[in-house]
Amino acid sequence: MKNKATGKSYAKIIWFGEHSVVYGKPAIAIPIYSVDVTATIQKITDGHQIHCRYFDGPIDELEENLLGVKTLISHLINLFGAQNVAFDLDIQSKLPAERGMGSSAATAIAIVRAFFAFFEVNLTRDQLLKLANIEEKITHGNPSGLDSATASSNMPIWFIKNEINEQIDFNLPTSSLVIADSGIKGKTSEAVSLVHNNIVDEPENAEPLIDHLGSIAETARDALATADDELLGELMNQSQHDLSRLGVSNRTLDTFCRVANDNHALGAKLTGSGLGGCVIALAKNQADAQQISTALRKAGATQTWIQSFKNYQFSTGEAHDNLVR
Repeated sequence: MKNKATGKSYAKIIWFGEHSVVYGKPAIAIPIYSVDVTATIQKITDGHQIHCRYFDGPIDELEENLLGVKTLISHLINLFGAQNVAFDLDIQSKLPAERGMGSSAATAIAIVRAFFAFFEVNLTRDQLLKLANIEEKITHGNPSGLDSATASSNMPIWFIKNEINEQIDFNLPTSSLVIADSGIKGKTSEAVSLVHNNIVDEPENAEPLIDHLGSIAETARDALATADDELLGELMNQSQHDLSRLGVSNRTLDTFCRVANDNHALGAKLTGSGLGGCVIALAKNQADAQQISTALRKAGATQTWIQSFKNYQFSTGEAHDNLVR
């Protein structure tokens, strides 16, 4: 057992396939290195303490809105037989909550990694995802697994619910993705219900949009393989058009997409459930990314981040997880 150990995870952004992924279509999601969660666990003399954005005190006193985290930590304590091991758990998160960036999954991933590092036990990716799912089931009811898969990855993820979860290798050395926070909380359940109702009430209009979003994700994977950033940008614009027709965009998100495209973005779209949350824009180079970021802030974005694709390191899925120290 170490005196102190740390686990890290990342925000996730859905690049292609939001909403259609619910209906068995593929999605592409990417980890955002600049927006991370760090969980640090260290020995103390007495008790089990936690410090985070929403709570500071004994783990046993965690409130109802953090039941998923409390249950996960209790499971880990039992897993390691650590009822009598006093520790302090500090969670530092750069993720804004309820923006479609996978905040709860990233927190769970970081906590699991920290515990395994603290007790000096190897952690496989399968173990990591199963343990993180303890928290996700309580927080989200029936999670797809996409958030945890991406938050724990060092590469973009190709995902089909209950079927495929694999990393994508690609090379876009000069391109970057700009992420802009609208400052509006995402409304996941409302957006999912809205799309479902559209499919039930107007299948002749909604179902082709879902099918097209799935086809876009397929084409995007091919474009990634050939480093065709121009096509990727066009596919983003097509996705935004389809998502708007499904009713999950709003005036702010539409404005951000227009502003990004007016400032040299190759394409722009909402990401996540919509009705709030974030917009993403593809930039051909770092200079364009900075211009897009500045323009989006002037248009009202509360925060922006730039993710360079040159930082991704491909791994085919090592036997043991490695974002711990």
